[in-house]
Amino acid sequence: MEEFNIPRKNWILFAIFLLVVGLPGYSQTSEQEVEAVIRSLFDGMKKKDVPQVEAAFSKEGLMQTVQQKPEGTSVASNSVADFLKRIASTPESTVLDERILSYRIQVDGPLAMAWTPYKFYVNDSFSHCGVNSFQLVKLPDGWKIVYIIDTRRKEPCEE
Repeated sequence: MEEFNIPRKNWILFAIFLLVVGLPGYSQTSEQEVEAVIRSLFDGMKKKDVPQVEAAFSKEGLMQTVQQKPEGTSVASNSVADFLKRIASTPESTVLDERILSYRIQVDGPLAMAWTPYKFYVNDSFSHCGVNSFQLVKLPDGWKIVYIIDTRRKEPCEE
Protein backbone atom coordinates (compact mmCIF):
# COMPACT_ATOMS: atom_id res chain seq x y z
CA MET A 1 0.00 0.00 0.00
CA GLU A 2 2.89 2.33 0.57
CA GLU A 3 3.81 2.19 -3.10
CA PHE A 4 0.73 4.37 -3.75
CA ASN A 5 1.54 6.63 -0.80
CA ILE A 6 -1.90 6.15 0.70
CA PRO A 7 -1.89 5.73 4.46
CA ARG A 8 -3.29 2.47 5.75
CA LYS A 9 -5.97 4.35 7.72
CA ASN A 10 -7.40 5.74 4.45
CA TRP A 11 -7.57 2.25 2.90
CA ILE A 12 -9.55 1.01 5.90
CA LEU A 13 -11.95 3.96 5.67
CA PHE A 14 -12.33 3.33 1.93
CA ALA A 15 -13.11 -0.37 2.54
CA ILE A 16 -15.73 0.55 5.15
CA PHE A 17 -17.26 3.04 2.70
CA LEU A 18 -17.52 0.34 0.01
CA LEU A 19 -19.24 -2.03 2.44
CA VAL A 20 -21.75 0.59 3.56
CA VAL A 21 -22.55 1.71 0.02
CA GLY A 22 -22.42 -1.75 -1.57
CA LEU A 23 -24.35 -3.89 0.91
CA PRO A 24 -27.80 -2.33 0.36
CA GLY A 25 -27.54 -3.47 -3.25
CA TYR A 26 -27.47 -7.05 -2.03
CA SER A 27 -30.59 -6.83 0.14
CA GLN A 28 -33.83 -8.17 -1.24
CA THR A 29 -36.64 -5.90 -2.31
CA SER A 30 -40.11 -6.48 -0.90
CA GLU A 31 -41.12 -7.93 -4.28
CA GLN A 32 -38.25 -10.44 -4.13
CA GLU A 33 -39.17 -11.36 -0.55
CA VAL A 34 -42.79 -12.00 -1.58
CA GLU A 35 -41.66 -14.12 -4.52
CA ALA A 36 -39.37 -16.10 -2.19
CA VAL A 37 -42.34 -16.95 0.09
CA ILE A 38 -44.37 -18.22 -2.87
CA ARG A 39 -41.42 -20.22 -4.23
CA SER A 40 -40.89 -21.72 -0.77
CA LEU A 41 -44.56 -22.76 -0.62
CA PHE A 42 -44.38 -24.69 -3.89
CA ASP A 43 -40.88 -26.08 -3.26
CA GLY A 44 -42.16 -27.38 0.08
CA MET A 45 -45.24 -28.87 -1.58
CA LYS A 46 -43.09 -30.68 -4.14
CA LYS A 47 -40.83 -32.06 -1.37
CA LYS A 48 -43.83 -32.82 0.88
CA ASP A 49 -42.16 -30.66 3.53
CA VAL A 50 -45.25 -29.74 5.55
CA PRO A 51 -43.44 -27.38 8.01
CA GLN A 52 -41.98 -25.46 5.04
CA VAL A 53 -45.42 -25.09 3.44
CA GLU A 54 -47.02 -24.12 6.73
CA ALA A 55 -44.36 -21.44 7.31
CA ALA A 56 -45.52 -19.61 4.16
CA PHE A 57 -48.98 -18.95 5.64
CA SER A 58 -50.34 -16.72 8.37
CA LYS A 59 -52.30 -18.51 11.08
CA GLU A 60 -55.49 -17.04 9.60
CA GLY A 61 -54.70 -18.09 6.01
CA LEU A 62 -57.59 -18.81 3.64
CA MET A 63 -57.65 -20.79 0.40
CA GLN A 64 -60.29 -20.75 -2.32
CA THR A 65 -60.75 -22.05 -5.86
CA VAL A 66 -62.97 -20.68 -8.60
CA GLN A 67 -64.92 -23.59 -10.06
CA GLN A 68 -66.47 -23.38 -13.50
CA LYS A 69 -69.22 -25.91 -14.07
CA PRO A 70 -71.96 -26.19 -16.68
CA GLU A 71 -74.46 -24.90 -14.10
CA GLY A 72 -72.31 -21.82 -13.40
CA THR A 73 -69.32 -20.47 -11.55
CA SER A 74 -68.88 -21.05 -7.83
CA VAL A 75 -66.17 -20.69 -5.21
CA ALA A 76 -64.93 -23.61 -3.11
CA SER A 77 -63.09 -22.98 0.17
CA ASN A 78 -60.35 -24.99 1.80
CA SER A 79 -58.46 -24.52 5.04
CA VAL A 80 -54.69 -24.36 5.18
CA ALA A 81 -54.84 -27.21 7.73
CA ASP A 82 -56.65 -29.43 5.19
CA PHE A 83 -54.14 -28.46 2.49
CA LEU A 84 -51.29 -29.48 4.80
CA LYS A 85 -52.98 -32.80 5.59
CA ARG A 86 -53.37 -33.56 1.87
CA ILE A 87 -49.68 -32.86 1.27
CA ALA A 88 -48.69 -35.03 4.24
CA SER A 89 -50.89 -37.90 3.02
CA THR A 90 -49.66 -37.79 -0.58
CA PRO A 91 -47.86 -41.06 -1.37
CA GLU A 92 -44.09 -40.80 -1.31
CA SER A 93 -43.93 -41.82 -4.97
CA THR A 94 -46.25 -38.98 -6.06
CA VAL A 95 -44.68 -35.64 -7.01
CA LEU A 96 -46.92 -32.56 -6.92
CA ASP A 97 -45.25 -29.89 -9.04
CA GLU A 98 -46.83 -26.47 -9.47
CA ARG A 99 -44.72 -24.59 -12.00
CA ILE A 100 -45.12 -20.81 -11.82
CA LEU A 101 -44.90 -19.24 -15.28
CA SER A 102 -44.45 -15.62 -14.15
CA TYR A 103 -44.78 -13.33 -11.17
CA ARG A 104 -46.61 -9.99 -11.12
CA ILE A 105 -46.14 -8.56 -7.66
CA GLN A 106 -47.29 -5.25 -6.22
CA VAL A 107 -46.44 -3.99 -2.75
CA ASP A 108 -47.82 -1.15 -0.65
CA GLY A 109 -46.07 -1.07 2.72
CA PRO A 110 -47.02 -4.25 4.58
CA LEU A 111 -49.53 -5.44 1.94
CA ALA A 112 -48.65 -7.33 -1.23
CA MET A 113 -50.48 -9.09 -4.01
CA ALA A 114 -49.07 -11.57 -6.48
CA TRP A 115 -50.59 -12.83 -9.74
CA THR A 116 -48.97 -16.09 -10.81
CA PRO A 117 -50.07 -18.09 -13.85
CA TYR A 118 -49.11 -21.74 -13.39
CA LYS A 119 -49.13 -25.26 -14.78
CA PHE A 120 -49.64 -28.16 -12.39
CA TYR A 121 -48.07 -31.58 -12.90
CA VAL A 122 -48.44 -34.86 -11.05
CA ASN A 123 -45.41 -37.11 -11.63
CA ASP A 124 -44.44 -35.02 -14.69
CA SER A 125 -47.90 -35.51 -16.23
CA PHE A 126 -49.83 -32.32 -16.93
CA SER A 127 -52.91 -32.03 -14.70
CA HIS A 128 -54.23 -28.49 -15.11
CA CYS A 129 -53.30 -24.83 -15.37
CA GLY A 130 -54.66 -21.52 -14.15
CA VAL A 131 -53.77 -18.46 -12.14
CA ASN A 132 -53.11 -17.97 -8.43
CA SER A 133 -53.96 -14.65 -6.81
CA PHE A 134 -52.10 -14.23 -3.52
CA GLN A 135 -52.59 -11.65 -0.79
CA LEU A 136 -49.67 -11.38 1.62
CA VAL A 137 -49.01 -9.28 4.72
CA LYS A 138 -45.63 -8.46 6.22
CA LEU A 139 -45.94 -9.61 9.82
CA PRO A 140 -43.25 -9.41 12.54
CA ASP A 141 -41.84 -12.76 11.33
CA GLY A 142 -41.86 -11.80 7.64
CA TRP A 143 -44.18 -11.98 4.64
CA LYS A 144 -47.03 -14.46 5.08
CA ILE A 145 -49.78 -15.59 2.74
CA VAL A 146 -53.17 -14.63 4.17
CA TYR A 147 -55.28 -15.51 1.14
CA ILE A 148 -55.04 -17.50 -2.09
CA ILE A 149 -57.70 -17.88 -4.74
CA ASP A 150 -56.99 -19.77 -7.94
CA THR A 151 -58.52 -20.88 -11.21
CA ARG A 152 -58.11 -24.34 -12.71
CA ARG A 153 -58.59 -25.52 -16.28
CA LYS A 154 -57.12 -27.93 -18.81
CA GLU A 155 -56.57 -25.23 -21.46
CA PRO A 156 -55.76 -22.66 -22.69
CA CYS A 157 -52.60 -22.31 -20.66
CA GLU A 158 -50.15 -19.39 -20.77
CA GLU A 159 -46.64 -20.16 -21.88
